[in-house]
Amino acid sequence: MPPLPGAELVQTPVQLYRYLLRCCRQLPTPAMQKHYRHAIRQSFNSHSDEDNPERIQMIIQRALGDAEWILDKYKKIK
Repeated sequence: MPPLPGAELVQTPVQLYRYLLRCCRQLPTPAMQKHYRHAIRQSFNSHSDEDNPERIQMIIQRALGDAEWILDKYKKIK
């Protein structure tokens, strides 16, 4: 189950970026939120020159899976 509703609608890198930033709001502490916001921004910037649609979709799917795993991890710790 995705962390937030609408994960299935993410099709572009900008949509992914906004979705992941919204997911950060679910993290328990401000320090964690800041850390993951920074990581999301860095990843977005490092992949901004990607133009292969298949590779972009692969990156999106991987990022959505990672976000789900991270949020599940912190929900179990609470």
